[in-house]
Amino acid sequence: MKKPEIVLVAPMMPTVMTVLEQRYTLHRLYEAADKAGFLTEIGGSVRGIVTNGHAGAGADLMDALPKLEIIASYGVGYDAVDVPHAVARGVVVTNTPEVLNDDVVNLAVGLLLAASREMVRADPHVRAGHWPEADMPVARSIRGKPVGMLGLGHIGKDIATKLQAFGCDLAYHGRHEQTDQPYRYYPDLIAMAGDCEYLIVICPATPETRGMVNRAVMDALGPQGTLINVARGSIVDESELVQALSDGRLGGAALDVFADEPRVPAALLSMENVILQPHIGSATVETRQAMGDLVLRNLTLHFAEEPVATSVSA
Repeated sequence: MKKPEIVLVAPMMPTVMTVLEQRYTLHRLYEAADKAGFLTEIGGSVRGIVTNGHAGAGADLMDALPKLEIIASYGVGYDAVDVPHAVARGVVVTNTPEVLNDDVVNLAVGLLLAASREMVRADPHVRAGHWPEADMPVARSIRGKPVGMLGLGHIGKDIATKLQAFGCDLAYHGRHEQTDQPYRYYPDLIAMAGDCEYLIVICPATPETRGMVNRAVMDALGPQGTLINVARGSIVDESELVQALSDGRLGGAALDVFADEPRVPAALLSMENVILQPHIGSATVETRQAMGDLVLRNLTLHFAEEPVATSVSA
């Protein structure tokens, strides 16, 4: 039986690539110098796309593949996939939820701890030999401190659960109150930011959440406040963030995501009150393997004419 043909938009980890190569005929779009010409050449026989949350799949790519049946995205976020266009085409779209929760949660908690305890600044202080000359300034405890969650989905709930162990005072803002949750609900994000010392962004990137963390939210969080973003860069107004940090209107930030990755605003690079990470929330061997396994599972189910495990287009 002929192997289904797949367009690979971005490379996967080696163990996943090996299985993809065994099961499918792969066309590596990311290696093509002339992508339009490449798609014209192979597009007529392609039945699937494998991509990731950053590279996504737009309408132009889909329309270059008339026999397209499925887009399997390696990541929980699928804002870079044109899902409405896929639905209109009758194309199944899948993602990899749940399997990456634990490591994203751990990074969010780690960023909060690193920011509150000045860990990133303390390391070069020791390495540069400054410790014999001067102690680091004392940092801040997080016990009893108010932490606001922008978003209380599966990952948000797991962050909140872990922060309870540190004695944090937790609240959340979302589209609606979840009455089965023990945390304070704020229908107004600015009001929550004004009552919090830390604001963790962990909501989906949608047209409604674009730029949601704006100047008013940052001003409410204030000079003693810290913004932590492990969701998507588009949710924070990045130019306002840079200005708020420069002006001292916002105390600090710990960021794993940015508006135009992998490009980071130059002004952030020299700020000592900012922690920068290269979008590594899910970047552990174990989690990336689990994500790849779910991509493979969805493809296998689809080509066996069975319902996929994690559809976002149903």
